[in-house]
Amino acid sequence: MKKLLSALLILVLSFSIMACGSKTKAPDTTKPGETTSKDAPKKEVELVVSAAASLTDAMGEIATEIKKDKNIKLTPTFDSSGTLQKQIEEGAKTDVFISAGQKQMDALEKQNLIVKDSRINLLKNTLVLLVPADNPDKIKNIQDVVDKKVQIAIAETETVPVGQYSKKALETLGLWDKLDAKNIIQSKNVSDVLAQVEQGNVSAGLVYSSDAVRGKNVKVVEIFDEKLHGPIIYPAAVVESSTEKDSGKTFLDYLQTDKVKSIFEKYGFQMAK
Repeated sequence: MKKLLSALLILVLSFSIMACGSKTKAPDTTKPGETTSKDAPKKEVELVVSAAASLTDAMGEIATEIKKDKNIKLTPTFDSSGTLQKQIEEGAKTDVFISAGQKQMDALEKQNLIVKDSRINLLKNTLVLLVPADNPDKIKNIQDVVDKKVQIAIAETETVPVGQYSKKALETLGLWDKLDAKNIIQSKNVSDVLAQVEQGNVSAGLVYSSDAVRGKNVKVVEIFDEKLHGPIIYPAAVVESSTEKDSGKTFLDYLQTDKVKSIFEKYGFQMAK
């Protein structure tokens, strides 16, 4: 009986070994150096970003980081927020808009030209009076600009946010009407104001604190309380006509990370929340 049981056990084991041997592994057709679909990197996405001119330097650094982290290539366009708003209204290809003022974003939202639930308040800024580093006219504050009747650069006050904030602050101080019109050099955007001061073409200019950080051979002589002109908020949103809405929202989320926060702060911005 024992011999019979042993024979049966040997027979069962033999069949098991044969069955296992028949299950051959599928050949690996992956060539050396190739990756499988599971391991393959995400396809690069390009986003066209229309951003206020004051963001030029900060956005350049952010573009480098998001390319490494998210494989998103940023193609930025920098100008005054009013000019960018008009371009979007006229159908310019844009995926994300970052404005230096609420007014421009509000106008686009009323026309349903942005994705409303993507809109965020991203950054805050401060209005300052900037002078050349050597300050030849010894300007200490905006009152000196008025009293000494020197030239001052101010961004266009109808469509450029920093120009609008500048005019409002001067009106609140009761100085706007006291400025000699011929001494006001109107500039197309804040970068142009900064350039005028850097080159010594004017005795002073009204810019954001972030522009003072990126400026060369300039210094701040006065910081304006936001009560004079209202909070300077930078809203951001995905544009409704974008074909990369999901990536646009990913970009906005990325702008709120600690990593990007440190970049913004380095260039003189504060996070809005």
